[in-house]
Amino acid sequence: MSRKKTPASESSAPPSSAMWGGRFEGGPSAVMQEINASIGFDRRLYRQDIAGSRAHCHMLVAQKIISEADGKAIAAGLDTIEREIADGDFVFDPVLEDIHMHVEARLTQLIGEPAGRLHTARSRNDQVATDLRLWVRDAIAGLSGEIKTLQMALVGRAEEQADTVMPGFTHLQTAQPVTLGHHLLAYAEMLDRDHGRFRDCARRLNQSPLGAAALAGTSFPIDRDMTAAELGFDAPMANSLDAVSARDFAVEFLAAGSILGVHLSRLAEEIVLWSSDAFGFVTLPDAFSTGSSIMPQKRNPDAAELVRAKSGRVIGALTTLLVTLKGLPLAYAKDMQEDKEPVFDTADTLHLCLAALTGMIGGLGFNKGVMREAAGAGFATATDLADWLVREAGLPFRRAHEVTGRIVKLAESKNCRLEDLALEDMRSVEPGITADVFNVLSVEKSVASRRSYGGTAPENVRRAAAKFREKLTGENPK
Repeated sequence: MSRKKTPASESSAPPSSAMWGGRFEGGPSAVMQEINASIGFDRRLYRQDIAGSRAHCHMLVAQKIISEADGKAIAAGLDTIEREIADGDFVFDPVLEDIHMHVEARLTQLIGEPAGRLHTARSRNDQVATDLRLWVRDAIAGLSGEIKTLQMALVGRAEEQADTVMPGFTHLQTAQPVTLGHHLLAYAEMLDRDHGRFRDCARRLNQSPLGAAALAGTSFPIDRDMTAAELGFDAPMANSLDAVSARDFAVEFLAAGSILGVHLSRLAEEIVLWSSDAFGFVTLPDAFSTGSSIMPQKRNPDAAELVRAKSGRVIGALTTLLVTLKGLPLAYAKDMQEDKEPVFDTADTLHLCLAALTGMIGGLGFNKGVMREAAGAGFATATDLADWLVREAGLPFRRAHEVTGRIVKLAESKNCRLEDLALEDMRSVEPGITADVFNVLSVEKSVASRRSYGGTAPENVRRAAAKFREKLTGENPK
């Protein structure tokens, strides 16, 4: 049955009291209708709401609470409504407040009296709690796939750049040489933990509130295990008060999203820095940069800057929900209507940021020569010299540290790099130094020596990338 431009509020009952107005003589004011309505955003729950209604209907029939004929009529009506909404043929009316009332009102238009039996043994309180859990579970599945896609982009570039030398920083000052592949895989590791947090959140939220009704359960002989199983939940929630009032699953989703947002922001910040003229490490792809309206030479990292900024938006969503919930007594309160927009906005924002960063990482041009030159600046192999003095000359590390500092000062005075100092100059500071010291002073030899587990050596990078690829795809490159 198709439906074109027919307001959902055209039911036989007065719009202001169609679902709950029996005790009221007058309807709500226009302002009350506006502040009370959530259909502007909770229409996104329609698939989950209809899925919950189907499961509830099947259970009511199985428990002989409603007739099989009424169950078939309800199921057919729900199928029609889902098609109408998906096809854009459904007209939403703020008078009907929320997605639940829209579905019920339209179902009444389609099948008449049997529609009124669907709400037996449930409330909008357990209904919306169920819908939101289903929606967050679906959102986690989508985000998890996108996290893996970004990880694969990082892994692919790390494999390409396993030997590329760049400066490693602490305090944004040159510290020690590292490989670009190692640097990129650090973000793949962060994203792996993000994926784990979302997975944990999905596991904890996967209990069904449906059947808790308003707050106290129901006197009808319902089968909550049946509805939980049909909706893919592990079990029904054990306490009806908790079932309708708990939103910690949404808080956990936003917390995991905030940590992910911070990780994405840090990666975006590195792209902003690396693409600047001061660094010159990377060239941005045209598809993820913009120009200036007045300066024709500019190539701006706008996509990366926006990812960096949007992390604040996600963190703000977490704060919003925490503040909303912190003073609420059990069980349901209308404040909880404010739980959805932060969740929806966070999911949308993270989808966009993940896609943007995946595109940027795939399209970055790496300026290897500039990175190599920068890696050798700032006496980046000083720690290698100190380690050599411990390992080969037998100095205690603190003494080796002091000697190295003096040699660095000497090189600085001669305006040269450590590897360009004459052996006699180094021996003037520490007579035990031999010509073998030059085997550790180049940046290539420095990174190659860092073979400890988790270190930056190219061979380590290749093994780590292969391990990631196998984990993410099941492909064993060997």
